[in-house]
Amino acid sequence: MSAPGGDVARPFRPPTPEKVVIAGPAGALEALIEVPAGCDGRDCAVVCHPHPLYGGTMHNKVVHTTARALQELGWATVRFNFRGVGASAGAFDDGRGETDDGLAVCDYAATRWPGARLTLAGFSFGSFVAYRLAGLRPAARLYTIAPPVRRFDFASYPVPPVPWTVIQGDRDELVDHAQVLEWTGQLSPPPDVVILPGAEHFFHGRLHELREAVQAPLRGARSA
Repeated sequence: MSAPGGDVARPFRPPTPEKVVIAGPAGALEALIEVPAGCDGRDCAVVCHPHPLYGGTMHNKVVHTTARALQELGWATVRFNFRGVGASAGAFDDGRGETDDGLAVCDYAATRWPGARLTLAGFSFGSFVAYRLAGLRPAARLYTIAPPVRRFDFASYPVPPVPWTVIQGDRDELVDHAQVLEWTGQLSPPPDVVILPGAEHFFHGRLHELREAVQAPLRGARSA
């Protein structure tokens, strides 16, 4: 495999996670910073994890895969535990406090990488938080992965004014893909919707396709 100019492309080496503590509104938030080699600080991403009361953490494989997909394209990423998860202080707040946690993490990212374009991403419950964050902080792109549109009231919030991709499996046992399609079809402007045939909620055996779905809209973005 050759890179432009005839150089041999080096295989991607996952960055070493940096453990940090971010000051949150309910106390300290546990987070992992991952900065790939060659990252120039032009782009960063905050990735939100699934429901805290059902085992969701920043180590979830969908969250990890999403962050890794962005790192492979040069994005610095922040994964973090919502309040009450892992070493993060506080208690579950049904999306309200978790959105405040996300705001604190976005502000940390803006300080860590001044002027960087912010990508927001979330899986399941985390997609609801990321969706809300996209209306509260300047962002360059949004990903909502398996958004639980029946469990959380996405419709109460305005459509985020950013390029937006929804990724959903049509065999999702927790989020009805037909409801996701119905909701997105009523939005203006509508998001790009990627349906992965046969994929379940946690994308078992389909993480490589999830990775590609995350990366596809960003190819060439580094030259923008």
